[in-house]
Amino acid sequence: MRKPNNYENTQVQGEFTPVELGGHKLVIKQVEERMSKTDKPMIVVFFDFAQGDKQAGYFTEAFKNDIRPEKKWPNQATQYIPTEDNDGNCSRSFKTFLTCVEHSNKGFETQWGDNFGQQFKGKMIGGVFGPQMDYYNGRELRKHVLRWFMSIDKIGDVAIPDMSETQAYKNHINGYPSGSTPVGDGFMNIPDGIDEELPFA
Repeated sequence: MRKPNNYENTQVQGEFTPVELGGHKLVIKQVEERMSKTDKPMIVVFFDFAQGDKQAGYFTEAFKNDIRPEKKWPNQATQYIPTEDNDGNCSRSFKTFLTCVEHSNKGFETQWGDNFGQQFKGKMIGGVFGPQMDYYNGRELRKHVLRWFMSIDKIGDVAIPDMSETQAYKNHINGYPSGSTPVGDGFMNIPDGIDEELPFA
């Protein structure tokens, strides 16, 4: 038998390469407008590591290797961004996302109106990944998650963020029920472990 091409670099099933911590070049796969469970407007951003990044195509590969009957785009490559704050004004996270896209794509300006999300497909943006402790399905998990977006030209100078903890992990450590959420923490309560169906080809 002839040795198959790329044999040395082919990953064995069951092996897992984690996302590297720090700055990454991202490409936006799709942006969708949705309403949150509390009936607030938000966008959902689906992304992957871009060509030229040290882990280019990481999430596309993870999706291809997903053996579940109903494949889902990785939760780790999905961001939920509320567009309004509690007073009905523009949220800082939404303005930050739009500003980072504009700074990362020369000549791009956000266009308001119908099909708002379509303009972001294929656009570049920077992202910073940091460590996070989570508690899910009775286990403590150490994950590498997107902590914030930034302009792509600044990702080379970024420090790795400190460890963060999910509310589920804090509840576990403090002995509170798993679904407890503090009031007024400013974040949306998106259940951990939810994967979105792949919304794009």
